[in-house]
Amino acid sequence: QVQLVESGGGVVQAGSSLRLTCAATGGTFSSYAMAWFRQAPGKERQYVALISMAGSGAFYTDSVKGRFTISRDNTRNTVDLQMNNLNPEDTAIYYCAAKPYAVSREVKAYDSWGQGTQVTVYA
Repeated sequence: QVQLVESGGGVVQAGSSLRLTCAATGGTFSSYAMAWFRQAPGKERQYVALISMAGSGAFYTDSVKGRFTISRDNTRNTVDLQMNNLNPEDTAIYYCAAKPYAVSREVKAYDSWGQGTQVTVYA
């Protein structure tokens, strides 16, 4: 199983930007589809953004389209999530996740998870 570690979270004002990074070790990174999920207190964990193995395909949940950008660097085994124009509804713990081959929107499809990084956005 690949090990994942997120970083880059913080407390920011609405309208600010933040960049999250996920670093992967212990697997063949280029064989994994990668994803960012988030979970707010009392809510289900939901997908935020997905990226294919080679980085040629990216997908976003509707609420972040136009504001967030997912990218990966297969030479460094990292996945980033650039978050712009943050709003309080983006407040959550953000998790990096990996699965072999094809992307998925479903939490249950992923077998490798990071520990999460907290993002708090205040109005």
